[in-house]
Amino acid sequence: MGQEVLDANLTPSLCRAARGLLNWTQEQLAERSEVSRSTIRDYEGCRHQLHRSTATQIRRAFEEGGVVFTLVPGYGPGVCCKSDGDVTGDDAEEQMRASGASADD
Repeated sequence: MGQEVLDANLTPSLCRAARGLLNWTQEQLAERSEVSRSTIRDYEGCRHQLHRSTATQIRRAFEEGGVVFTLVPGYGPGVCCKSDGDVTGDDAEEQMRASGASADD
């Protein structure tokens, strides 16, 4: 075995938080990251770690969806969404619907 390598920037709780920001299900994350839903479920449930390449795929999907991974001095790692002006395409429309705004506002 010995292939388990942590991505220091992705933790199970950050994975759940990033999904929450985007309002994605585990299935949606699985589709966008090309990682099995069972792997995501087990990782978020702290049942196992991720290989570095798997963590990279998940993180890339989140970043393409508009999530920013950050390190807050004195607090640790966190996630936030890009500002509305930085989000494009389907993700921007989805965020506007979620906030109650319209493209005409």
